[in-house]
Amino acid sequence: MIASSVEGHVPVTSLVTHVTDQLTRLCRVTGADPVMSAQLVADLLGPAGPRPLDAGPAWPSDIADDHTPVEFSVAFHRHSRPTLRILAEAAVADLSRPADLSSALAFLHRQTRRHRLTTARLDRVLDLFTTERPQGVFGMWHSLILRRTPEFKVYLNPEIRGVADADALVTEALGRLGAAPAHRAVRLRGLRPGELGAADRFTFFALDLHDADSARIKLYVSQHDADLADVARAAAMVPGVDTGTVTSFCRQAAGPGPYTGRPIISSYTYAAGADRPIGYSVYVPIRSYVTDDAQARDRIRGLMDRHGFDPEQLGPAMAAVTSRPLDEGAGLLAHVSLRLGPPRPGVTVYLSSEAYSVSAPQPQRVPAR
Repeated sequence: MIASSVEGHVPVTSLVTHVTDQLTRLCRVTGADPVMSAQLVADLLGPAGPRPLDAGPAWPSDIADDHTPVEFSVAFHRHSRPTLRILAEAAVADLSRPADLSSALAFLHRQTRRHRLTTARLDRVLDLFTTERPQGVFGMWHSLILRRTPEFKVYLNPEIRGVADADALVTEALGRLGAAPAHRAVRLRGLRPGELGAADRFTFFALDLHDADSARIKLYVSQHDADLADVARAAAMVPGVDTGTVTSFCRQAAGPGPYTGRPIISSYTYAAGADRPIGYSVYVPIRSYVTDDAQARDRIRGLMDRHGFDPEQLGPAMAAVTSRPLDEGAGLLAHVSLRLGPPRPGVTVYLSSEAYSVSAPQPQRVPAR
């Protein structure tokens, strides 16, 4: 809510009010239910929600550069309306243990009762991601896909027991879920040779919490200092993926590489029993490779047009989040991704809430080609 004003002073906006206002406008663009969406976000933010923005972040969430614990995204599909998604982190109670799962699991248990989520696969691997000494900047994040009936997804931290243990942890988790053969193929031929944790790092292990045929197991790999050949190598592991399409997407979004800013991320969709991944997405942290958000907007519009989407759909989504001039910051448009394979191929644009600050424009970047 907005704090009551004292005469002569401007009212102070809280985190939950700021985010909910943006969310309500995004719901108008995408057709999502604003009431349900606002309730979910308020529940996630918990005691951090009423905190005034001028007090700063309650904890340094790694979801956004300014530590806002919420990020929006709009997924564009062919032949259907865009879908609104939210990535959010449940309020961290103990700042000395940001990777602790307590708050995240409490939110998940509440939503499991309300929305009848399916947690069987999560239950089979959760002990691997649970430790008395969690490491890293997060333990579990939540993705809310705001369709008529909301869908839920969890992101777990593969490095929660340390970088050195991430490979064994992921291998064991995928083995329990029946996806060991596909992961073995990726591990041997999709990633760069050498020890994991240096060039390539397992960043997220994600599970859909529903029992439809489209429910996914996903593994995200950050490819530090990658070039286009490295990206093509990763994408080539998925049958039917045109590596030229993937590398052209990266080139148009972020230039020819190598990508020495924030890393390109490759994600694999696994299915139990399959010997290769069944889907692939590439995520480009476009804010690291542009001068400002005006340049990012122009590049994303070009990508949307190239991949068969109306570029005019981008404007209303951006306007729902901010009214500031785009050349005054770099980071509103945080990522852009290309989704290939089932269940819904397309392009997704990630929008920062910028609740606490706007990142300044950057020096002139190498132009995309």
